Amino acid sequence: MTRAPETRPADPLVIAGKTYRSRLLTGTGKFKDLDETRRATEAAGAEIVTVAIRRTNIGQNPGEPNLLDVLPPDRYTILPNTAGCYTADDAVRTCRLARELLDGHSLVKLEVLGDQKTLYPDVVQTLKAAEILVADGFEVMVYTSDDPILAKRLEEIGCVAVMPLAAPIGSGLGVQNRWSILEIVENARVPVLVDAGVGTASDAAIAMELGCDGVLMNTAIAGAKDPVLMASAMRKAVKAGREAFLAGRIPKKRNASASSPLDGHFL
Repeated sequence: MTRAPETRPADPLVIAGKTYRSRLLTGTGKFKDLDETRRATEAAGAEIVTVAIRRTNIGQNPGEPNLLDVLPPDRYTILPNTAGCYTADDAVRTCRLARELLDGHSLVKLEVLGDQKTLYPDVVQTLKAAEILVADGFEVMVYTSDDPILAKRLEEIGCVAVMPLAAPIGSGLGVQNRWSILEIVENARVPVLVDAGVGTASDAAIAMELGCDGVLMNTAIAGAKDPVLMASAMRKAVKAGREAFLAGRIPKKRNASASSPLDGHFL
C-alpha cells in the first residue's frame, strides 16, 4: 500500500519558520484538571499551547501530575510563558528555566506585567527583556499593549510574533481597540496574534476578520460553563473569521442595495 504524501496547509500560520494548520493557540491554566485540559485542547484543534512555567509542572516537580503527560511535546508545540513576572530579570530567568526543562526549546511567550489589577504589560520592562532574550537565542512571541509604535519596535528587536491585547487579560470584553489592532496588522512583517480579552466566539471571529494571524486564549475557554464545547466553538470562529478576511467583505454603505437588481430586466 502506497502511503499518500503529506500535504501542507493551503493557508498556513508560520511562526519562527515552523508551519501550523491551526490559528487558535490555547492556554493550559484554569481548567479543573488535566483531563479537561486535554479534552479542551483537542476540541480547539490547537497545535501551540502556552504553559505558565511558574504555575504548571512540566517536570520541575517530580512526583506531581505533569502537563506533558497529557499534552506531549511530540504532538504539541509547548510555548512556555512568563506569566506572573513583573520585571525583565524575572522573565529572562523564567525563559532560561523553561529552556532547561524542555531540552533547549527556544520558542517562548514573553509577558512582563505592570500591575496586578489590570495585568497590563510593563512596556519598558518588556522591551528590556525582549532585547536580552533575542540576543540569547530565544524566539520570542511577545505580549504587548495595543500601541502600534511599540509593536513595531518589538518586531525590529527581533521578536518572531507580536501579541497585542484586545482588552484586559481575562476580562472577556472582546476587541475594544479595533483601530489599533488594524494599524499593527497593516504595518507588521511578523505574525500578529490577539492575546487577551476574547470572551466568546464572535470576539475571535472579529480579531481574525481584522487580519490577525491568530488568536491566543485561555480564560474564555477554561472559564466557560462547558469548556470543551466552547473550545470547539472557538475553533470554528477562528476558521470562519480567517476565511471572511481572505474573502474580503463588502464595503459598508448607508443605503440599501438590492440583492437582485432589476437593471436590464423587462417587466
